Amino acid sequence: MTNTKGKVLFVATVYTHVAAFHLPFMQLLQGKGYEVHAAASPDQGRKEEVEAIGVRCWEIPFSRSPYSLKNWRAFKELYRLFKSCRFDLIHVHTPVASFLGRYLARITGQGPVLYTAHGFHFYHGAPLRNWLFYYPAERLAARWTDGLIVMNREDYDSAVKMGFRSGENLFYVHGVGVDLKKFAGGTGINIREKLGLGKNDIVVTCVAEFSAVKNHTFLLQAWSRFIARTKDTFLWMAGDGGLRPYFERWVKEKRIGRVHFLKFCRDIPQVLQETDIFVLVSRREGLPRSLMEAMAAGKPVVASNVRGNRDLIDHGRTGFLVELGDVEGLTGYLELLARDENLRLALGRAGREKIGDYSLDKVLAEMDAVYSRYLPG
Repeated sequence: MTNTKGKVLFVATVYTHVAAFHLPFMQLLQGKGYEVHAAASPDQGRKEEVEAIGVRCWEIPFSRSPYSLKNWRAFKELYRLFKSCRFDLIHVHTPVASFLGRYLARITGQGPVLYTAHGFHFYHGAPLRNWLFYYPAERLAARWTDGLIVMNREDYDSAVKMGFRSGENLFYVHGVGVDLKKFAGGTGINIREKLGLGKNDIVVTCVAEFSAVKNHTFLLQAWSRFIARTKDTFLWMAGDGGLRPYFERWVKEKRIGRVHFLKFCRDIPQVLQETDIFVLVSRREGLPRSLMEAMAAGKPVVASNVRGNRDLIDHGRTGFLVELGDVEGLTGYLELLARDENLRLALGRAGREKIGDYSLDKVLAEMDAVYSRYLPG
């Protein structure tokens, strides 16, 4: 690999995160003449996708849990990497990897460090343990952070309180970007037909990792009420994650009808094209790309009233926000949209218009401006 301008390192806990969110930004830097590296754990796969674009990958055994002993080994291996190679810019992501990466970069004399907060783990309504652990950790790591990138207003306000200065070392960007053209149409594969659904059936879709944070229990509680009031309505649940088998059993044991667990696939544009209503009821978010993708596809959305979702949804104009735990409220919004096609179309159009600010092209330009502040010429 030829080094023309310098070396840039992306650090994240797992390669699935890198592959899902950062390939366009790596290619941006490659196009500007920089040699791009990545350091993450390969445990969940997708490292080969990062290597396929010419990025040099280092295997660092991070664990998402800050209490895992694996992170001590990750600390030692990342330290070894930093002692053997100097990077002109390091861009860190995810809590554990970003904390270790920032500390080790400082003590080994690396170049500037950028940190993208995809959603601070301390937030309005967060458990007390999050505030007791993550807030002090972020305050400590702030001294090792040359530039902080945030993507929602609550995190922006928190960063200001921690001493970051807008335009100097604090930057607001519109998420990780959505390829609007990709979601303007699907592949033509008829998923409804495969599942035995008609074109007039109402499909409600949730695309989310099966984890406690994504709050599928709340959705299924509302779905049980919803199907008792409606006909020809179906729920598609797409995603992977450790809790998927649990929810598959839960739906079967409780005999919750009209639920389809889609196999994890990357043809989400087609799924969204065949969707009538999109729903995401997470307990917390940074700035959810699945919600942005649904809006890019012109779909009305119903989401929990939490940080990140609030940044995207104008209640009553592009979708609806519902309070966590308000099962009847969630049921009501789904029922309202299922019965009113004109409302679905109007909200979908407004959402597609708003999401233009979050397009990949615009976010690439925003990040290019940030990178230019810290990279050698």
